[in-house]
Amino acid sequence: MAAREAFRTGNRAKLDQLAPALVQHTLYPYVAYWRIRQRLDEVPAAEVRDMLAALADGPLSDRLRNDWLKSLGRRGQWDAFQTDQVGIRSEDIEVTCYAMQRGIANGDDEAMRRARTYWLRGRPLPTACNPVFDAAIRAGAISHVDIWGRVRLALQQGQVTLASGLNRYLPQKDALDAKALAQASGNPRLFLERKHAVGDRGDREVVMFALQRLARTAPQEAATRWRALAGAFSVEEREHVWGQLAHWATLRHDPEALAWFALAGKLTDAQLQWKARAALRLSRWDELLDTIESMGEGARAEPEWRYWKARALKVKGQRAAANALLAPLSTEHNFYGLLAGEELGDAIGPPAESYRPSESEIRAIAGVPAIRRALALYRLGLRFEGNREWAWAIGALDDRQLLAAAELARRNELWDRAINTAERTRAVHDFGLRYLAPFREQFRVYSAQHGLDEAWVFGLVRQESRFIADARSHAGASGLMQLMPATAQWVAGKLGMTSFRQTLVNDLDVNISLGTYYMRYVLDLLDNQPVLASAGYNAGPGRARAWRAEEEMEAAIYSETIPFNETRDYVKKVMSNATFYARMFGQRVVSLKERIGTIPPRASATDNK
Repeated sequence: MAAREAFRTGNRAKLDQLAPALVQHTLYPYVAYWRIRQRLDEVPAAEVRDMLAALADGPLSDRLRNDWLKSLGRRGQWDAFQTDQVGIRSEDIEVTCYAMQRGIANGDDEAMRRARTYWLRGRPLPTACNPVFDAAIRAGAISHVDIWGRVRLALQQGQVTLASGLNRYLPQKDALDAKALAQASGNPRLFLERKHAVGDRGDREVVMFALQRLARTAPQEAATRWRALAGAFSVEEREHVWGQLAHWATLRHDPEALAWFALAGKLTDAQLQWKARAALRLSRWDELLDTIESMGEGARAEPEWRYWKARALKVKGQRAAANALLAPLSTEHNFYGLLAGEELGDAIGPPAESYRPSESEIRAIAGVPAIRRALALYRLGLRFEGNREWAWAIGALDDRQLLAAAELARRNELWDRAINTAERTRAVHDFGLRYLAPFREQFRVYSAQHGLDEAWVFGLVRQESRFIADARSHAGASGLMQLMPATAQWVAGKLGMTSFRQTLVNDLDVNISLGTYYMRYVLDLLDNQPVLASAGYNAGPGRARAWRAEEEMEAAIYSETIPFNETRDYVKKVMSNATFYARMFGQRVVSLKERIGTIPPRASATDNK
């Protein structure tokens, strides 16, 4: 750890002083990497290649190779760059841009085509990409239409600074007004109220951006303002705006969204998926089917769209075609795989027979260098680095080896690694490892105390933290049940914990006590409906309530039309987890469809609480 700190602070002398005593340490490869990394621009190529060979059994080889290639690219040493690029497993985008620089300099048309692909991203890219883009624009590989396409992508993703920076590629008369952009971003309503005339292309793009920003919270108002302005825009621009307004209207479950989609031009796959959700929510099965058919092959292959296509076909009386989609889907261990099996009438039974790795198989996995380093890193509390080593180690394992690695993780109480590794198997499974139930006694006590279904509690915790007791999210949620500080404080008050302090939130018993109380509170608040309560636990009870419709709704439709990507995925996984845990615990057989039930209408009595 002292060597790591010396590297972090750039103290080469200290690092060199510590290194000799660590040569035999399991984690010495990190010390070796840190030492060469600090002097990479001055190291002979032969020394770097020797180190790459020495680090070849773990992720540090890719880190060093990316670092080295960036150094070579910055210095324009293209022969060495080409030689040492071979063998990289995970390439940094900056390295990719240096590779395109080399390709374009050598007249490689493929590099030009790749440049256009990277250009059409709405996020900022490393400065190493700029010479690539400049060359591609000069050569016409990136067209004037593509330039405006990236401007729009940047604005759609709220990247105002990037959009302004693209002015250097535009004619001066069409340039975006940075001040107007800032106004449109900060207060789109006020900007549009003051906008009485529309001018050149840049001006029109800013207006379209303001409409998009307003539509995020007030799609009907945005549509009204757009109708007053649309005459000054081209057909393509009008279709683009209607697509944007429809997309944001769908996220707010506005029933007019489908009518606005009809006014739009060619839709992206993301827009088509939201159009499909709008049709699903309104039970427009023909429109749902047509929309799914319009998606790209990748989107159509996702479990949700295979399932809902099958359901739409069943509504149309095409049962054979529907079952042909449901049969392969029913073999997948996920939310829609379970629902597909139930649509086919599959019997719900106990978990399938599991494969148990032998002690020799587990010892073989324990001897893998990357696994040994991962375990050492976990012992030091370096979870991020440990996870990288673990991922590298299991990347090419077969099913039996994966289960041996999962069992090794379980024995080391690395619950998340055990679950994630067991989930990777394709044909040979162990559901006991996929659905581990650590700390079951504590969970059983608190679940019973609050009258909660133990399988649902485990399903939620598995999704929240993978049973990592000290887990902490980017938003600040902590512990097994990922409690936000304010929520933990509020629940502690309800439970009469007069001596509660935030440092206690990672205590196992305290966290489970607080979390299960809050689950019960949310469940009571939301009609005792587990799908609503799962959504409320993740995104807040108010949002879960607001996402309901005016009429009773199938819970699977509610789940699929949740507007937050994270919460939508979360709810489906929590509920399918609960189904698998119920089987593991030997509970009464309940189908997923029965478990999730229906969603009561928005006008429920609890809305007045």
